[in-house]
Parts: sequence; C-alpha cells; structure tokens
Amino acid sequence: MMMIPRRNDFDLFDKMFNDPFFTRSESKLMRTDIKDKKDHYELEVDLPGYEKENIKIELSDGYLTINASMNKETDEDKDSSYVHKERYVGECSRSFYVGDNIKEEDIKASFKNGTLKLTFPKNDQPKLEGKKYIDIE
Repeated sequence: MMMIPRRNDFDLFDKMFNDPFFTRSESKLMRTDIKDKKDHYELEVDLPGYEKENIKIELSDGYLTINASMNKETDEDKDSSYVHKERYVGECSRSFYVGDNIKEEDIKASFKNGTLKLTFPKNDQPKLEGKKYIDIE
C-alpha cells in the first residue's frame, strides 16, 4: 500500500477568493470610453455606487481630471470584521489631456445611473504627422 500525503487546505476562504475570478485590479476602476464625434468628443466613465456630490471634475493646464470618492462605512462595520471584501471604498482619479484651448464653459457634464458623461469640443491644435521614432545612440 502506497501512502500519498494529504494537503491540509483548511483556509477555504483564502483559497477560493484568491482565484483569478475573484481578484480585483485597481485598473478596473473608472473604466472609460471616448467617442470621436464630428465636432466634439464624448467621454463616458463608469462610476457605479458613487454619488454625484462626491465626483469632482477639474480642468488645469489642458488636463481634465476626474476625482471620485466613496466611503460606505457604517456603524455595523465597526462591530464586525470582513472575511472578504471586494467593493471599493476610497478615492480614485483619472486624467485626460484635452488641450490648452478648452475652457471650463466648453465642457458639459451629466451623471446618470452610475455613468459620468462629459462632452467637449475637439481641440484645434494640429495633429502630429505619423509616428516619430527617437534614435538610440
């Protein structure tokens, strides 16, 4: 009779929730789609669970920056500890270069059903001609 060692996997929650299906990546926060329309761009940002009051949009030096914060701590949370937690609590931010010619009044914003939608005119700055490569010396 041959003896095969037995694994002791008593930490079921760690094993199950470390599976790639359950892991969370910070890059999944603020998923964004940018649509190129004829005369403007539309930017749609997924912010499920956020409140409009906790979203700030800033335009500075040609960069549009979106900051969102969430804090869902309750009195119940203080009396217990989590076995596993996937829902995000904290702050996240994304920046997009929109050009130096864009002003605050050019940008329209709305927030509905967890999606932030921004529209702004296309930048009239000339486009770069193709790819440019830098020689390595």
